[in-house]
Amino acid sequence: MSSPGTPPTRLTVLAGPTAVGKGTVTAWLREHHPEIWISVSVTTRARRPGEVDGVHYRFVSDDEFDALVEAEELLEWAVVHKNARYGTPRQPVLEALAAGRPALLEIDLQGARQVRMRMPEARFVFLAPPSWDELVRRLVGRGTETPDERERRLETARAELAAETEFDATIVNHTIPAAVEELVELIRS
Repeated sequence: MSSPGTPPTRLTVLAGPTAVGKGTVTAWLREHHPEIWISVSVTTRARRPGEVDGVHYRFVSDDEFDALVEAEELLEWAVVHKNARYGTPRQPVLEALAAGRPALLEIDLQGARQVRMRMPEARFVFLAPPSWDELVRRLVGRGTETPDERERRLETARAELAAETEFDATIVNHTIPAAVEELVELIRS
């Protein structure tokens, strides 16, 4: 819990274009700053190699996702890259904040906009690539998408980059450790 005289815990929302490194930044943060609570999103997309259910995402069926939406159990949700659905379970976020833990959501632009409508007091942080060429290199380099999926993601990334001005702060992801430390400073401020 927050002690008397200290401000209440504030939710931090991290968003940015596809392949900018949001997941890698979040994994580094999870490993090096366990005091920061990180939301685990639900998704209908297929699990990628190395992903662990309940750690990286909660992988659910379309029917399970529909049930979460119907019961209004998601703080936000969206269809991403014209393909899979992603969402943030509401209750764990509220519980972390009530317990006074610094809390982070790593979500896409559509989700960040929904959270801004529901929780305007949150801090919104945009994770940006050093350049467009570097973003393309990272997307191609991870080798997890088909050429069609890659093109769809790059199309989405152009729109996502244009939304940077909607955020309270921007962190340029030159290196993961530097980006994480800048993010931790923002979370703690």
